Amino acid sequence: MRIIVAGIDIGGTKCAVSLGKLGKPGERIELLGKKRFPTPSSPQTTISLFMAGLDELLEQHQVTLSAIGISCGGPLSSKSGLILSPPNLPGWDCIDIVSPFRERYGVPTGLQNDANACALAEWKWGAGVGCSHMIFLTFGTGMGAGLILNDRLYAGTNDMAGEVGHIRLAENGPIGFGKAGSFEGYCSGGGIARLAQKMAASRLQAGEASLFCSSEAELGAITAQQVGEAAGQGDPLAVEIFLIVGTQLGRGLALLVDTLNPQRIVIGSIYGRQQQILEPIVMKELSREALSISLQVCEIVPAGLGEQVGDYASLSVALFQLDN
Repeated sequence: MRIIVAGIDIGGTKCAVSLGKLGKPGERIELLGKKRFPTPSSPQTTISLFMAGLDELLEQHQVTLSAIGISCGGPLSSKSGLILSPPNLPGWDCIDIVSPFRERYGVPTGLQNDANACALAEWKWGAGVGCSHMIFLTFGTGMGAGLILNDRLYAGTNDMAGEVGHIRLAENGPIGFGKAGSFEGYCSGGGIARLAQKMAASRLQAGEASLFCSSEAELGAITAQQVGEAAGQGDPLAVEIFLIVGTQLGRGLALLVDTLNPQRIVIGSIYGRQQQILEPIVMKELSREALSISLQVCEIVPAGLGEQVGDYASLSVALFQLDN
């Protein structure tokens, strides 16, 4: 019997519904098809578009659905299936996202935050395969963690486990998660951009330009990607920025290594793209800050699914429903 699952990915600017077919044990799920659309302002409109896209995929592939997984930014309640006012989804206040799909399609349907969903995907098919104790870090738009502990997803008392972006790493620093000097403030796309804007403005006042910012008019448009590309070309300011980011990333990882004693920490998005410059900085700080006996048994690796981890995240939530 073929197991066919659907994934519903709700983002702040874009949404996607995907269909996957599970193969033999150990094989990566086969992505049969995917539909994307910009995120509407209305939850009900969004749900209707998801269902229309899923109906189209099911008709196109002539398959029977086994389960549905929904991935969304938190806060949320996986037990009640409610999305609880995520900052990237204004107007989504206590929205029951699970019941409409479960009632429409008559299959097990589950909800997890995006970090947990990515952790499940990497654990099943990516860099976390074979691990009993794994941490996944998003390191993209934001910084959050998904925790696999003792071969199980750990979500905490009310689905708030893994909100590592809120940890303060320095007294002052870029703002992330509403807190200056936080893990997310240093280690996220927006955080890196804000740090770069501040440092570039200071350099411009001293008459020094950089590859990613040659004038004050360009300050507001700086992105983490631009800074990363400039660092790859040896731009001194960009390299200095990534030295700060890598040091704070290593400091944050040391807290996780010392607290949870994982086998592997898998880091997504920006880390994979900037691994060459970040890895030596991170490992130097980790060696300085983490307990050596814990660090010796922990690997730090980029996401095995690379930029495709989001494609598999919500599908892994569907399989999580079948397994549990």
